[in-house]
Amino acid sequence: MITKKQIIQIREHLDKAQNPLFFFDNDNDGLCSFLLLQRYIGRGKGFPVKTAPELTKDYFRKVKELEPDYIFILDQPEVSKDFFSEIEKINLPVVWIDHHEIDKKKIPKGVNYYNPLFNKKKSNEPVTALCYQIANKKEDLWIAIIGCISDKFVPSFYSDFKKKFPDLSINSKDAFEIYYNSGIGNIAQILGFALMDRTTNVINMLKLLMKVKSPYDILEENTKTYSMHQRFNELYERYNKLIKKAKEEIKHSGKLFFFKYGGDISMNASIANKLMYLFPKKIIVVVRLKEYKASFSIRGKNIKEKVLKAIESFEGATGGGHEDAVGAQMKLEDVEKFEKRLRELVG
Repeated sequence: MITKKQIIQIREHLDKAQNPLFFFDNDNDGLCSFLLLQRYIGRGKGFPVKTAPELTKDYFRKVKELEPDYIFILDQPEVSKDFFSEIEKINLPVVWIDHHEIDKKKIPKGVNYYNPLFNKKKSNEPVTALCYQIANKKEDLWIAIIGCISDKFVPSFYSDFKKKFPDLSINSKDAFEIYYNSGIGNIAQILGFALMDRTTNVINMLKLLMKVKSPYDILEENTKTYSMHQRFNELYERYNKLIKKAKEEIKHSGKLFFFKYGGDISMNASIANKLMYLFPKKIIVVVRLKEYKASFSIRGKNIKEKVLKAIESFEGATGGGHEDAVGAQMKLEDVEKFEKRLRELVG
């Protein structure tokens, strides 16, 4: 976790920010981190970063459009030099809260960077858990739980959630058991799939989530939540078909399972997480093939080093994340060579 001193510093930044802009990773950890901080100060706008793993210069257009007085970057492992160069030109303060392993040299001077991996007592809890520390709003406990279990982490405060919402919880210490088999997990899945919608609809969802009072407001289907539920139902059906196909294919695989699919919607992380839950002894590689580019979600014990080694000679390839959960991108023409190299490294 972050230190008391760091919590005070971040709160001071939040208190100073009158019109903050929050850039957050396009998953539930990023979403819930944003919600916790926005609801804490009651102001600011959020924008999801869909160009994983990097926040690119293209997002500076939102800065010009919204004219914020502060930038907060949440759960984002990479930020381009060009983005920071544009921010520096207009002298905006930046607070970056993360939990990924990164090269500290990539953090520009003047950026207020917080990551428990760089503290004396190292840890890498989801950014949601850090933001719950900062905001400390007990009424938003359910939001914190959603972000944590979605990032495969059961926080100590899950016991408080079970007491407050026994009908939405189960007795388990396994984050994915909670995610796939409980009421709060169902809500987490609704939000996760809603994030796959068009940016306009995602922004409308954010406006709703900034105001809701309880998790039951999300479960109830009404005029306010209709679009979110409709999108979830539509994508969940597509997702289940892909999971069914993957379960058939995995029967004939060895230790390493490659699953490839196409389409206009990226479901990499959702598919990879479900397959990892169902087949924990496998190394799962989910690949979305689109035009000239391929994007990956990779799951497996200590797989990060092998993935980064496998992609290091491919022009334009990028990768990063956690030891057991990695994202990557590369040219479509390099996918087969990458698969061959990774299989050699895995053995």
